This record gives sequence, C-alpha cells and structure tokens, in this order.
Amino acid sequence: MSEQGTSTPKAAPFEGTEPEELLALGHDLDRSLNFRIRMAQILSFRHFEKQHPGYGGASRFLGLLSIIKTNPGAPQNRLAEAVGLQRSSLVPILDRMETEGIVERRDVEGDRRAKAVFLTAKGEGVVADLSASALESERRMSAGLTDDQVTVLIDGLDRIIHNLRHL
Repeated sequence: MSEQGTSTPKAAPFEGTEPEELLALGHDLDRSLNFRIRMAQILSFRHFEKQHPGYGGASRFLGLLSIIKTNPGAPQNRLAEAVGLQRSSLVPILDRMETEGIVERRDVEGDRRAKAVFLTAKGEGVVADLSASALESERRMSAGLTDDQVTVLIDGLDRIIHNLRHL
C-alpha cells in the first residue's frame, strides 16, 4: 500500500511477446559495434564458464593462462598489458591462481619488485583441457560463418584492439 492507502499499480505484461523474445534494442544500439562486441563477449563467457564449473577461476582467465604458457617467466606488468588490465587488478587474479596451484611467481633477478609468472604442471593441464574445449566452443559459436567470414571478423577485431590500445 502507498502512503495514501492505495496499492501501487503493477506493470502490465508486454503484449504479444513470448518470454524468450528479446527486447528491442532501440535506434542507438541497433547497429552499435560496441554493444554487439560486449554482448558477444558476455554470452560467450557465460556459456564457456557454465561448461567448466570445476576449474574455479581458470576458465575465466584462459587467455591470460595461454599468454603465460607462451611466455613463461613474463613479468606481471607485461602480462597485465597483454590482457588490458591494470597491474593492481592482475595481482589478485594471480594470487588466486597461485593458491589454486595453477601458476607460480618467482623473483626476478636484479629487480626486487618484479615477479616472473610460470604455469605449474597443474596449470599446463588446465590450459590444455580448457584450450581444447575453447576451440569446440568457438566452433559452435561461429556456426553458419564461412572460414573467410571468421578471418575477416578476427582481422577486424584485431584492428579494433590495436586502435583502442593506441587511443
């Protein structure tokens, strides 16, 4: 009841819509590249994480783990740059993965503040498992696109990433 003693009216259901129908985006978002990239990222991430509940935070950070695998001993600040994070944001992620036994950090000779990051044997296995699954997920995600369309999409996103890194 409201203060005047009347009940607050409830919103009427949308006419002619089924629950699974999407709401209209509106003119501003209808052809927005930013919005589409973000939606694709959210939906892809959500699907991938749902497929891997037993990996803790590892599935969320497969890109970072793959970079560590390819660049063993890379310093934390370079890893942060590679994945577009502030160093202070990367530290708690690495703390968690170190606690889970996926990565280890070692002192860098000659620089007391720097830490080099390596995958552990467990981390190597996690990356192998998740990478295989990520390829399958990507195959399903890109169903209906030709190889050429996938190449154009990847090249275009690479250009966008390059542009954003240099703003």
